[in-house]
Amino acid sequence: MMKKMRFLLVLLTTLLAVTGTRAAPEGWSPLLTPETLASMLEGGAAPQILRISGDHDAGHIAGSVSANYADFRGPSGNPGALPSLQALTDTVQSLGLEGTRPVVLVHDGTSPSDMGTATRLYWTLKSLGLQDLAILNGGFSAWKDAGLPVRVGTVAATPTDWTPKWHDDWRISTQEMERRLDDPDVRMIDARPTAFYNGSQSSVARPGTIEGAASLSFDRWFDDSRMKHPEELRQILASSPLPDASQTASFCNTGHWASINWFVLSELAGVPDTRLYAESMAEWSAADRPMDNQPSRIAHYWDMTVEWVNGLWKG
Repeated sequence: MMKKMRFLLVLLTTLLAVTGTRAAPEGWSPLLTPETLASMLEGGAAPQILRISGDHDAGHIAGSVSANYADFRGPSGNPGALPSLQALTDTVQSLGLEGTRPVVLVHDGTSPSDMGTATRLYWTLKSLGLQDLAILNGGFSAWKDAGLPVRVGTVAATPTDWTPKWHDDWRISTQEMERRLDDPDVRMIDARPTAFYNGSQSSVARPGTIEGAASLSFDRWFDDSRMKHPEELRQILASSPLPDASQTASFCNTGHWASINWFVLSELAGVPDTRLYAESMAEWSAADRPMDNQPSRIAHYWDMTVEWVNGLWKG
């Protein structure tokens, strides 16, 4: 028995040495509190930290590296589109990502929408093959509010030679969305605020939503700028009037807000086969694809004018 245990221990050690995999710290989960992260950073196997929004040099968690959100996004005409795999590889290597070390993503924490920078990057890195990923709930603002140590200044990353491989397990393309538009096994969920879903507001996309889509606004998951407890999130999801389906496709304007819904459903609520439509309405509405809630041109401009006037009064 002792010989067998020693053999298994040697085998496990060898496998870890070959793969270079580092175990996630104790207490690891996709959504971390500032206190949990602080405890992990005091240990011997601290995760890597990427700051994805806000002024990193003005204040950051010790050891964190600043990442540029735009490096993981598409051009201005289609911001949700993915850069090429080579461009993503160059970016993650320049940030010092190893592919085996756990990574915590930290956004500024100024608003629920700001968390979309972290959830979109989480989705991208997971699709590139990173397994141990987490987001700091409330971002850097929550870290400061907890009275935890803050550093200032520039932090240079040590480049790596990690070569990621893209996995389409959590993505759905425009072509697949078109093909499965009438498929009852797919539920398409609009993560935008109700005004966008109803067609009374628009930005980069034409007003309206994808034909047959249901509404589930991303901001319902938050208390101020912090995401609610995962158990409460699951209760909110269970009470939402969504159709039953084996696959969920989350979309918004550019795959930013939709990544928040994807994160909640896939990573926290454990909804199987939840996918992100990264290009979202910016690409869908650029062509003559089926849409619901499209107002007439006169009605749309009237709504926009009313919104502008109301903004003047509020100002």
